[in-house]
Amino acid sequence: MAKTNALTALAVRNAKNNSRIADGGGLYLSTTNGGKRWTFIYRWDGKRREMGLGSAATVKLADARTLASAARDHLAAGIDPVAGREAARTSPTIPKSVTFASYAEDYIASVEHGWRNEKHRQQWRSSLKTHAASLSDLDLNAITTDHVLDVLRPIWSDKPETAGRVRGRIEKILNAAKARGLRSRDAANPAQWRGHLDILLPLRSKLKRGHHRALPYSEMPSFMQMLDGRPAMAAKALTFLIHCASRSGEVLGARWEEIEGSLWTVPADRMKGGRPHTVPLSIAAQQLISGMERGGPTDFIFHGGEPDRPMSNMSMAMLLRRMKVNVTVHGFRSTFKDWASDETSYPDELSEESLAHVIGSAVRRAYRRGEALDRRRKLMNEWSDYILQFNPKLK
Repeated sequence: MAKTNALTALAVRNAKNNSRIADGGGLYLSTTNGGKRWTFIYRWDGKRREMGLGSAATVKLADARTLASAARDHLAAGIDPVAGREAARTSPTIPKSVTFASYAEDYIASVEHGWRNEKHRQQWRSSLKTHAASLSDLDLNAITTDHVLDVLRPIWSDKPETAGRVRGRIEKILNAAKARGLRSRDAANPAQWRGHLDILLPLRSKLKRGHHRALPYSEMPSFMQMLDGRPAMAAKALTFLIHCASRSGEVLGARWEEIEGSLWTVPADRMKGGRPHTVPLSIAAQQLISGMERGGPTDFIFHGGEPDRPMSNMSMAMLLRRMKVNVTVHGFRSTFKDWASDETSYPDELSEESLAHVIGSAVRRAYRRGEALDRRRKLMNEWSDYILQFNPKLK
């Protein structure tokens, strides 16, 4: 099977001039004269053809993938993607009335093959059925912001985690419907968060998950802006912890000798499971520690004033208290897990391995560590890109 989703947001930003980079499935990023544009390359009547999907300055990576997916659907149906797109653009009305419920099922069926976690499939369907039932019989082109608010407001405060997931799922479904011509191409997405629902709904100050309070992942970019620029060593340690989705003890005990290139190997005696754990550092995590004064091999990376003294185990918690953010340090691991489950197509076991959770037999775990390292690196880079989307200078 051809490799897909090869690009990250960071790779798009850093693409060199006069290059063409494949994301997979026919989608390419082309850069010429400093400009970047998306193209879909395919074969039609035995000839190679190229269809422009817009400038990377205005079309996000996720949207480009949605447009490419629509083009592949046209090909599968025996339709030239360019002709199919033009037909959707010039049609004065929506070809047929399609309800949210019927299209949501079509959308889930078209993408769920990439979800290896059966629980994730069930959650998509059950959450929409339970909480978005009021949208079910509405025509896709008739759904407005008020309709989405009617879905979210009853659960926004009491069930913030669920509300965030439902909002994101509605947004994806409506984006896909627009790419397929089932919503007006000029219609904004009424479930969009940034610059839309974020000014209509109150910010969720906390999310309870077990006994570890966690920030909803939709609020992470704003939180990272608050954290940016704080000079304390605790802020650097917390930033590194968030990028790596690690536990406090793993970060506070980190020594320079544990870092080798882009890998951080935490020894077994500092791991909850009693086994060494290798963390593929995202580019942002690497940049953070490369900007710090490097000590000797056994010196602590995040120290308490003297390189041979570790930082207090309460330092990051006290920082959060000073920032008046009512979450726990450990809760950021839950935030990462929620984001990985809701916003990516990576298999569940990959995020579990990133969290150093025990999966399967010892033989299977040893095999997976080698097999999954590159994929985990991509996952962590996408996580860093997501949480730093308001902090371009840090990416």
